[in-house]
Amino acid sequence: MLRKVLLHTKRSVKFILLSIIAAFLVIGLVAYFFKPTYRVILNGEQVGYTENKSELQTKINNYIKNGDGEQVAFVQVDNLPEYQLCLLKKGIVPNDDEIFNQIKDQGVNYYRYYAILDNQEEKAYVSDFAEAEKVVNTLKEKKSNNIDGITIAEKYETEVKELISGDDAVAKLYVEPPKPVVKTASVKPKTSANTTKYGASGSVNTSFNMSGGKANLGISLIKPVSGVLSSRFGASSRIRSSSHTGLDIATASGTPIAAAASGTVTFSGYKGSYGNLIVLSHGNGVQTYYGHCSKLYATTGQTVSQGQTIAAVGSTGNSTGPHLHLEIRVNGVAYNPQNYLY
Repeated sequence: MLRKVLLHTKRSVKFILLSIIAAFLVIGLVAYFFKPTYRVILNGEQVGYTENKSELQTKINNYIKNGDGEQVAFVQVDNLPEYQLCLLKKGIVPNDDEIFNQIKDQGVNYYRYYAILDNQEEKAYVSDFAEAEKVVNTLKEKKSNNIDGITIAEKYETEVKELISGDDAVAKLYVEPPKPVVKTASVKPKTSANTTKYGASGSVNTSFNMSGGKANLGISLIKPVSGVLSSRFGASSRIRSSSHTGLDIATASGTPIAAAASGTVTFSGYKGSYGNLIVLSHGNGVQTYYGHCSKLYATTGQTVSQGQTIAAVGSTGNSTGPHLHLEIRVNGVAYNPQNYLY
């Protein structure tokens, strides 16, 4: 019995040894003729092989994140490759570069640049934010007349914009500030106390752009005059061609008009239906308008403080009686003054 057990054990050990040897031979043959690699599938089709999928995918990820061209912010790639482990004959060469180029061919470049806007209109393009900020600061130093409307916007587009230097951007955007007008009899003819027309200087936006919302002005206002509200924001009237862009406060002719907030006079003079008009700019695109005045005491370019008398109530322009026409505008859009005053 013991002899049979020993014989059986000897045969089993021999069989196991032969199996191990055979397995090593098979593995050796496979390793000699084949090598483990990855089949690469793109858009449902096999496009090649790679030995190191991690290295290839890292290269693709870096390309998507950073691009490979000037001003490229990132690349949009809709379809990424899939990888399948397989055994590849040693005679077949992996084609990582070819696969990567196919990824690049389907990518969409997004370019980053900085637009400098004048009253929301893109006027110039520079390569980086520091350059854009330098342009704005230079315009401030030069007291460009349009500085209240100058803003910067970061842009991402699929088309390359024509970029210019900071100096060229300043030259393109700069608007010379108006020179103070010397009021003389020829500039300020008098016909009566309430019909004096002042010579105009500066720039003013008289568009009918209006908003029913409430913008954050970033400043506090005081009432320019006290009186009776005779026409409200948005009202229609037979004497107007559109809705009312401001608020009318009726009071006696000659009543002093105070600046609602400190600022710089950017327009002073006669302006059509507004009559004698003063416009104050308070920074960040915020402006206040004072229309139908009988007298103007502040000139274009002058800096005034809150509460300072800048004009007198009148009935010039399109007016049926003495009153102050008050407007509050932000980036050229008129907002209801009663959201802030009265």
